[in-house]
Amino acid sequence: MSIRILLVEDNPENRDMLSRRLIRRGYQMSFAMDGAEAVRLTQAELPDLVLMDLSLPVMDGWEATRQLKADPATREIPVIALTAHAMVGDRERAIAAGADDYDTKPVDLERLLSKIERLTPGKGA
Repeated sequence: MSIRILLVEDNPENRDMLSRRLIRRGYQMSFAMDGAEAVRLTQAELPDLVLMDLSLPVMDGWEATRQLKADPATREIPVIALTAHAMVGDRERAIAAGADDYDTKPVDLERLLSKIERLTPGKGA
């Protein structure tokens, strides 16, 4: 069984590039373009992991993560926060919002893969 990842990313180029790389590694992908859609899809699909961009329209990734972690049905799903605008304190803010880990864009694929594997033990192919 392959790991199901919800990629929350409003930038089509970023979404396309990262999802192609993850699909090649055997992950099943679904997508949300904003934070509200991310919350809805996570509740409906219960993916194994969420990759959450923090700068999103409608509802930002900070609030979407807080809502997922407040919901008993989605609380245990790991969230890795992603941001291109890494500022001092962002990692701490992301963890405080409920993210299980944090990474910066552009994504270092090997580093991200190690975080995915650490947060989804025993769920890989």
